[in-house]
Amino acid sequence: MNESQLRGLTPSVLGVLVRRGVDFAAAEDAVQDALVEAVRVWPADPPRDPKGWLITVAWRRFLDAARADAARRRREDAVDEEPAPGPVSAVDDTLWLYFLCAHPSLTPSSAVALTLRAVGGLTTRQIAHAYLVPEATMAQRISRAKRTVSGVRFDQPGNVATVLRVLYLVFNEGYSGDVDLAAEAIRLTRQLRAAIDHPEVAGLLALMLLHHARRAARTAPDGSLVPLAEQDRSRWDTESIAEGVTILQAALARDRLGEFQAQAAIAALHADAPAAGETDWVQIVEWYDELALLTDSPVVRLNRAVAVGEADGARAGLAALAALDESLPRYAAVAAHLHERDGDLATAARLYAEAARTAPNLAERDHLTRQAARLNTDRSR
Repeated sequence: MNESQLRGLTPSVLGVLVRRGVDFAAAEDAVQDALVEAVRVWPADPPRDPKGWLITVAWRRFLDAARADAARRRREDAVDEEPAPGPVSAVDDTLWLYFLCAHPSLTPSSAVALTLRAVGGLTTRQIAHAYLVPEATMAQRISRAKRTVSGVRFDQPGNVATVLRVLYLVFNEGYSGDVDLAAEAIRLTRQLRAAIDHPEVAGLLALMLLHHARRAARTAPDGSLVPLAEQDRSRWDTESIAEGVTILQAALARDRLGEFQAQAAIAALHADAPAAGETDWVQIVEWYDELALLTDSPVVRLNRAVAVGEADGARAGLAALAALDESLPRYAAVAAHLHERDGDLATAARLYAEAARTAPNLAERDHLTRQAARLNTDRSR
């Protein structure tokens, strides 16, 4: 059993301990201990029943911790002896854990970290490396999150939109350290789709697959960013694109449009174009109009301005941009692109340089700086 399959058992094992009355924080710690032990023991001695093995070891770890803590004496006294071995319940707690980890009392960063631990089965060290923070910092964040949700029970359906936002946050972290968070988000979203029949869950999975399909073409050998229009489309993952489109079509057929389905439809139109010049920008603008109605997001309207500039010309794009707040992230970069398309290279170069100064990461900053330098060089010839 590989590491991904092992992590896939985490929600079920955690749910069993919680149903036995174990506090969520203590149960999660015990499950993590069991996962570590499995990684150590299983290669040489794989169990016949992996889930049952994990439950047994996690339960014993909890009992050991309870006995070692004097403050839990009364709780320990109430704990029955270890249940006799037998068939493991087939109840799937994955969905409940998703909603628990996306509890409204948690900050987005805490919700993401707790989801990766409790549902994803990642260790604190792996999550810390992925977020480029010290392990102690991540441990404190996860510990606070676990204390916040301890004792929380759901007696009504949870907020699917909140769970999806958390998963999208995980996906957008991309790759860092020894954990591929984009791939992990796809794995978790597949789990959620298996547990709940909701078109927006399918829409998010389709969106992730379509974006992830372009991953290999997004950077040059030197690590620099490659814009969508300049990417080598032969490097796109056609199997992921086909799967994403199939999932999206089934979701759209249910006529319950949501923001992730609309975003996936835009991504599918990009994926469908054999070359950048053949992109159906008119349809993309129409989907951005739908998305703006669903979200009323200024970021969506910013991206729509780019699409309008491609569909109807740079002047039309600049007119759409003029209605937006200049303090929006990436506003200067979009304005630079549209001014360049309109032939105003001096303004475009200035805006590219301005956008580089506020870029969210080094790769984007370097890309924008090179764009400014390119235009300045062209103007001096």
